[in-house]
Formats: sequence, C-alpha cells, structure tokens
Amino acid sequence: MKYMNVIVLLLVSSLAGCASQSAFEIARSDIDSTRGRLLLLDKDLVSVREELKESVEAIEKGFKTDVAAVRKMSADIQATIDSTKGEMQVMNGKLDDTVIAVKKPAEELARYREDADKRIIALEERILKQQALLDSLSKKMMDLAKAKKEEVPPTPDSVYLKGLDLFKAGEVIAAREQFTRFLDQNPKHDLAANALYWIGETHYSEKNFESAILSYQDVIKNYPGKEKVVAAMLKQAMAFNEIKDPKSAKFVLKKLIEAFPKSEEAKKAKELLKEIK
Repeated sequence: MKYMNVIVLLLVSSLAGCASQSAFEIARSDIDSTRGRLLLLDKDLVSVREELKESVEAIEKGFKTDVAAVRKMSADIQATIDSTKGEMQVMNGKLDDTVIAVKKPAEELARYREDADKRIIALEERILKQQALLDSLSKKMMDLAKAKKEEVPPTPDSVYLKGLDLFKAGEVIAAREQFTRFLDQNPKHDLAANALYWIGETHYSEKNFESAILSYQDVIKNYPGKEKVVAAMLKQAMAFNEIKDPKSAKFVLKKLIEAFPKSEEAKKAKELLKEIK
C-alpha cells in the first residue's frame, strides 16, 4: 500500500501543474485504474505467496518423508552390515578352528613321516650290513669249496661221467678232452674201453670218419674182452661205408656176425650187409 500512496502523490504532483479540469479527471481516472490494477496485483501476489507456501510445505513434507525413508533404509543397511560383520567374525572363528584342526593332523603326519623315514633309513643300514655279511660269507664258502675241490682230486668215475654228460649235451670237443684226460690218468681202468669208444663217437659225430675208425680199432685191439668191442666193430663198419670203402665195411660186419652171432649188433650187421653193394 505504501507503494500505491507514493504513486498517487507523484501523479497528483504531476497533475497539479495541468491547466484544465478534464486533464485532472483523466489523470484521476488513470489513477483509479492503476489503483485497481495494483489491488489485483496485490491479490495475485497474496495468492502466489499462499500457493508458494503450500508448495514449500508440501516439498518440506515430502522431503521429510524421503529423509525418513532414507534414514530407515540407512538404518536397515547398517543393521545388515552389523549382522554381516557378526557372521563374518563367527565364520573367521570357525575358519581359525578349522585351520588349527587341519594343521594338527598335518603336523602329526609330518612327525609320522619323519619317524618313518628314520626307521626306513635304519632298516636300509641294517640291510646293507646284512648284505655285506652275506657277501662275506658267500665268498668264504666259495673259497672253502674251491680249496676243498683243489684238495680232493676228482675220481676216475666222475671224470668219465662228466665226459659222458658233455657228449650227450652236444659238446663233443669238451667231451673228447674229458675222455682223453680219463684215459691218460687211468689207462687200465674198467671203463677205459668205454672212454676210447666214446672218443670214436665224438669223431664220428663230427664226420671225421678216419679218426673214428682208428679209435674203434683201438677198442677192438686193446680191449678184446670188453662189451664195447661189439659196438665198436659195428660203428667201424659204418664209418668204412661212409668213406666209400664197402670192402672193409663188409669184412668187419662178417667178422662181427661170426664172433658175436647172438648180439643185437649182429642183427644190425646182417641188415647193413644187405644194404652195402
């Protein structure tokens, strides 16, 4: 309202200098019109202020509601955080207990392994000592056996049998050497004729028929009363036949049949005579 009075005064002052009444009336009319407009503006201003106040109050109310909701949400989040922290502490405690529980068997296992390693090392040392002792005993036994073997010479029978085993095993050269050794050491032994016969057999197996014939002849000539004479005569005839000497082969076979007519060798000699041409 102060503003309106000031305006009126200004208008009045300005109009005081006007000469005509009509101008004054026109001015007054303008003043009234302006006053009316000012009144309307004032009402509009009051209405705007009330609307603004209501809007502010509504905004404040909404803001307070939002703040309350945010605070509640914040409180809920904080409660959740606190609960989670508590659960984490409990879980950490359980984890520590689990680590301790796991660590304890691991430590026990480590001690067990260490103890087992010590025992294994001790056993290995004992085994090595036992092995060394066994090797020493084996060496002593071998030395004793060797010394005993050197002290006790082989018997004639063992030498002969060894030669026979070598011949049966196909080692004819070694067998011949063994039989020759037997004859050199025991020329008058009862098995001398047998040894000489087997020497002939070694030559025959090697297809050295001439040497075989000579060995068989030594049996026939030097040991006339021995059983191997008949076998020597048959094999000698076979050796003659192998070297393409049928005349000598037939002569020996006929002599065998005459001297030993009932022997198995005589039967074979008759069959062989039929084959020799």
